[in-house]
Amino acid sequence: MSDSFVVCSNLTFSWPDDTPVFQNLSFTLGAGRTGLVAPNGAGKSTLLKLIAGELRPAAGSVTVHGVPGYLPQSLPLSGDLTVAQVLEIAPLIAALHAIESGDADERHFTTIGNDWDIEERTRAQLDRLGLGDLALDRRLDTLSGGQVVSLGLAAQLLKQPDVLLLDEPTNNLDLDARHRLYDVLEQWTGCLLLVSHDRALLDRMDRIAELDRGEVRFHGGNFTAYEEAARAAREVAEKNIRNAEQDLKREKRELQEARERAARRAGNAARNLKNAGLPRIVAGGMKRDAQVAAGKANEMHSGRVDDARARLDEAERALRNEQRISVELPATEVPAGRTLLTAEGAQIRYGDRQLFATGGVDLTIRGPERIALLGGNGAGKSTLLRLINGDLEPEQGRISRADGRIAYLSQRLDLLDSDRTVAENLAAFAPQAPDAQRMNLLARFLFRGARAHLPAGVLSGGERLRATLACVLGAEPAPHLLLLDEPTNNLDLLSVAQLESALNAYRGALLVVSHDERFLAAIGVERWLRLADGRLTQTGPPDAA
Repeated sequence: MSDSFVVCSNLTFSWPDDTPVFQNLSFTLGAGRTGLVAPNGAGKSTLLKLIAGELRPAAGSVTVHGVPGYLPQSLPLSGDLTVAQVLEIAPLIAALHAIESGDADERHFTTIGNDWDIEERTRAQLDRLGLGDLALDRRLDTLSGGQVVSLGLAAQLLKQPDVLLLDEPTNNLDLDARHRLYDVLEQWTGCLLLVSHDRALLDRMDRIAELDRGEVRFHGGNFTAYEEAARAAREVAEKNIRNAEQDLKREKRELQEARERAARRAGNAARNLKNAGLPRIVAGGMKRDAQVAAGKANEMHSGRVDDARARLDEAERALRNEQRISVELPATEVPAGRTLLTAEGAQIRYGDRQLFATGGVDLTIRGPERIALLGGNGAGKSTLLRLINGDLEPEQGRISRADGRIAYLSQRLDLLDSDRTVAENLAAFAPQAPDAQRMNLLARFLFRGARAHLPAGVLSGGERLRATLACVLGAEPAPHLLLLDEPTNNLDLLSVAQLESALNAYRGALLVVSHDERFLAAIGVERWLRLADGRLTQTGPPDAA
């Protein structure tokens, strides 16, 4: 496996509408673990599909040495497939069982080949990913989203690939499943190229590949080292911009002064020549000489201005476009100790089944608490948020809420009217606020100028989250309890940083469902709850990744 690698040579790819994605992209990827990072829309998933052979380049080539394995971000799997079919071992299992039952047909032996231990290897792989209890004949539509992702990874690992391509492999995984994935990839010895917004996973990479403006640049070390290098580069770029701006101002000033001196000299020379009584031909020659000298001086200073402007343009291009949200939200402030919500014995049923354990759920939220709600996939976390918000009513027990407004951001981010612009959506949430105040708030959430008048339906995932936050946090009245359900899913790293900035400006209580430990630490979570086996219990933070 140590010789496995990927070679992309002059790779060119455009969408059917001729929108370019890559132009003459070239790089080589050797053995080891590589994390690929870039903003949403830069082409990360497209690059993985090109390497995997799912897409064909318009020009150039992609060469993969060794057996490839590819896990896409969205698995194109039908719910009626069985576990064995997803793992692509159903024919092998059927042949083994036929031989065990006494059927010695030659085709069964041909099907098995050298894979007589396929069941043992499959069980070992499923155990490593926390799927040891799955029956091979179980249907896919009975599994959670996280189980399906882990199963898809197991299918790729069973191929014993030399080159492994993973696109957002921790999406839909709970904390336990994420840590099992981390352990599997830490033992990986082949060539791994991974697209992820999971910073804990990226910190387990050997190198970071940055896809920026159609080029791939490699940075040795993990994501933390990459961030530190990027921060240092940004500081240098900002300093270079300041220096280039000063140079441009100086060169412009010197050009203007040179032009003024030339004009004065020309005026003086004309008066002197007139008073000197020189022949016209001599005077004309002297005037032309003065004009040529002035022109050369003007050309020299103009060239210096152009050079200074070019240096400024280059410095600005080198500066990463890493906009941050900067906002103050005093209206969201909640006094310490004020009770915002009390749930006593809250219970809900699905048919004959109680979601929570006997006695229901008890929960009290006070003051500006920051609470993380943990639990495995399917534990009922989203349902609990909907109970707190009032979307569902408890069938037993009671929930009492203070007068302050509760805001709930579901995974679907469906609060905005897709046909209205961002500005119109905010006006619906805060109709009494002056228009200038609303536009100022949108600008602080990075919707400036024409961006504020885009329909919500055309926004990217990160933009839609920012617009939703602007509307929710700027609403009248401001929310005193904010409920968030997996807010970092499918966000690029810049959007996650912007979300953290906004939430750190929020002064009310916050209850968030998330498996992203770095995100929970960044927003200052101080209380940890776990929902497991129908019981809500106080716990501590998970072990640092």
